[in-house]
Amino acid sequence: MTLRPSWVLEKTENAVAIAAISLMTFLPLTEIASRQFRVFGIPGSAVFVQHLTLWVALLGAAIAARSDRLLAMSANTFLPESWLPNARTFAAAVAAAVSLCLAWASLDFVLAERGGGAILAAGIPKWVAQGIMPVGFLLIALRLVWHAPARVLAAVGLLVPVALGFIPHLTSSSIVICGSVVILAAAALGLPIFATLGGLALLLFWGDGIPAASVPVATYGLVASPVLPSLPLFTFAGYLLVEGGANRRLLRVYNALFGWMPGGLTVTTAVVCAIFTWAGSGVTIMSLGGLLLPMLIKARYPEKFSIGLINASGSLGLLFPPSLPIILYGIYAQVSIPSLFVGGFLPGLLLVALVSAWGIRQGVRCKATRTSFSAREARLSLWEAKWELALPVIVLIGLFGGFGTLVEAGALTVAYALVVECFIYRDFSLRKDYGRTAIECVTVTGGVLLIIGVAVGLTNYLVDAQIPTLLIAWVHAHIHSKLTFLLLLNLFLLVKGSFMDVFSAIIVLVPLLTKLGDSFGIDPVQLGIIFIANLELGYLTPPIGMNLCLSAYRFKQPLAAIYRATLPFYLILLLGVLLITYVPVLTTGPVHWLGW
Repeated sequence: MTLRPSWVLEKTENAVAIAAISLMTFLPLTEIASRQFRVFGIPGSAVFVQHLTLWVALLGAAIAARSDRLLAMSANTFLPESWLPNARTFAAAVAAAVSLCLAWASLDFVLAERGGGAILAAGIPKWVAQGIMPVGFLLIALRLVWHAPARVLAAVGLLVPVALGFIPHLTSSSIVICGSVVILAAAALGLPIFATLGGLALLLFWGDGIPAASVPVATYGLVASPVLPSLPLFTFAGYLLVEGGANRRLLRVYNALFGWMPGGLTVTTAVVCAIFTWAGSGVTIMSLGGLLLPMLIKARYPEKFSIGLINASGSLGLLFPPSLPIILYGIYAQVSIPSLFVGGFLPGLLLVALVSAWGIRQGVRCKATRTSFSAREARLSLWEAKWELALPVIVLIGLFGGFGTLVEAGALTVAYALVVECFIYRDFSLRKDYGRTAIECVTVTGGVLLIIGVAVGLTNYLVDAQIPTLLIAWVHAHIHSKLTFLLLLNLFLLVKGSFMDVFSAIIVLVPLLTKLGDSFGIDPVQLGIIFIANLELGYLTPPIGMNLCLSAYRFKQPLAAIYRATLPFYLILLLGVLLITYVPVLTTGPVHWLGW
């Protein structure tokens, strides 16, 4: 039997990806155990976990490229079908060019690190861990070409960095402008988000005569940070819960508790979606949409209303622990993460309550079917889901109990989810399900981490160019009212949220907005909650809010129909965001009450 190189590469990637996310879970657990039993842990454990995050980012992005799943700003829904092959080929050529440039720049960075001779831990050279960067970007470039409708034309993009290699200093502003126009045009036609942000960063640095390696240096600095590993860990825990059937058991619980109410099923939908949105918006639309929509229609809710409800509920949990956007915001804005979670609790409840109230109204109007309350069913469902209902307590103890770091809390959550789903409920098989779930987690997480990594390169350029300082000066020259500033901030974030995912928005915008918030005397925790709440609503903002595109895909509806279905919920959530913005006690009250 002859083994195909592509098959061997795919199996190797999968095996390394599974090993990486598994080690990221195991090593923090050994640290927890070593402290509890006062024994020596694994030397360099925390450093290894940080660099495993780098491997998860690049391997996951390479696997996403292999399956043509890299996140893009545009879904090409506005183009005639006959134009799509050419648009995809053009976007693939630009993305391949950017990816190969990033691979080239990463190689320069790794070679420089090798010359420095720095040691990671346990005698392992640092450049060995960093070597995944040029390899990952090269694989992404080749796979982007492979998936293009016209591979030969897309491969032309691979010649761009070769041609630019003959220009040691790209100082012509016209070339930078033309390149930026090409990248932005490609973004409108489906260019992956990481290529849009990374391409702009490369052009701007190169245009100023700064080495292109500045982008991978920035990527490495953020992705290998001490706290960022918590993102893939909490995401992995979420995937384990869903694959183990936690969503079905929790749906049964909340239907038993609220199903007797007018609109009780809509309350159940909002609450369950909020619970499963910690990894970012859209997860619940894809994982729960197919389960919830038939239930709502069967209960006599109109299909249009039901789609709008699921779409709006798909981002309700971003303010609750252990929300990954909150964690990333706290890291990047240098704001206490526990304070952000405390400050976001009441605003999060407010948004869930507003959506639930509108659902109750609709349930009364359409005389939706209700289930009779059964104390026995409530008791049985609560008992069945008791281990999953206890998970928030485990997470909160890990986050606020002082027993370990945020990364260790994430590893503990993964371990708890795995034990519960595999050994208690036995709906999850280590042999059959673990590898597949780990690869899916790494694929999704890798795509997000790659965006975050290259976005920080663009942010560094903006900071070096003193854009925040100039923006602050302009705002102070033209805006003198705090209320006016907050209103403009709402509008700006809604627009940004409509075409930029929350993770890259945090990286790009936080350095600009935190200084502006300070200048207007806005509490840092309140600013963070305003930021996340607006971007949460931005997912529902036309033309290409992420939830809108995911709903169109999941429910096989045109975007125009999704817009109409979501509009009432959009206006309701907009009211909630305005209350969060202009009633600061909702955010700051609990934080001050706890003395934080």
